[in-house]
Amino acid sequence: MTDLLDLCEKYFGSRNFYEVLNISQDADDKQVKKAYHKLSLLVHPDRVEEHVKAEATEKFKVLGRIHSILSDSDKRKIYNESGQYDEESEEVIMRNWADYWKTLFKPITEETISNYEKSYKGSETEIKDLKKAYIDGKGDMDYILVVVPFSNCEEEPRYHAIINKLIEAGEVPEYKAFTEESKKKKLRRERKWAKEAMEAERLNKMQQIEDEENAAANNLALAIQNRNRERAEQSNNFFDSLIDKYAKKASTKSTATKKTAKRTTSVQNLKRKRKT
Repeated sequence: MTDLLDLCEKYFGSRNFYEVLNISQDADDKQVKKAYHKLSLLVHPDRVEEHVKAEATEKFKVLGRIHSILSDSDKRKIYNESGQYDEESEEVIMRNWADYWKTLFKPITEETISNYEKSYKGSETEIKDLKKAYIDGKGDMDYILVVVPFSNCEEEPRYHAIINKLIEAGEVPEYKAFTEESKKKKLRRERKWAKEAMEAERLNKMQQIEDEENAAANNLALAIQNRNRERAEQSNNFFDSLIDKYAKKASTKSTATKKTAKRTTSVQNLKRKRKT
């Protein structure tokens, strides 16, 4: 199994757990959890494009293992003092990263993603990600747009402005792939993104139609169920009324018969008395 520190450096450019999460060593448990949540949200395998899902999964596992160490007071103390950690105990977290994440955070919704996107854009985290993507891709904008979260061709002017400032400040080298990109390549990229956007919109509409059809089917089933229940209640009420009606008639008839029998007996007794 690849060493966790090597994976941290490979995917996040640092072998220091705190630098990966972008927090200080004296951060409290709440800050550790918040930083882990923000970063893992960006690489959550269920929220990235298919072509980067495999890498996102590995990043997600690494973050889970880091959090499991820093959220445990004993493990964190050992790591802080020696830089060591119990690799063997993290295997369970690595295998069950999805379940582990779900136990820590509420389910991700579209609103969650949207809110985080707003806070991410223009933040220090985005600039750090953009800087790393620029260096790793040697200025290739195609690579940058794939790696940086929430990116698309509409973000290019903003990305150019940020990267140019980094170049001027000497924080990143100047790559010709970035400064001298051909118009043909840029146009090809724009066409690709436009095509993918159209496909995404088509799939979204299909999903909406399917949801509406399912909702209509459910409403129809509910209406039929309610109608059947109403008919059953009406039928029961009808039979109950019949039972009440004929039960009363039977009771009235029985009472009348008893009265007639009583009168007949009285007459017969009166006749006997007269004869005597």
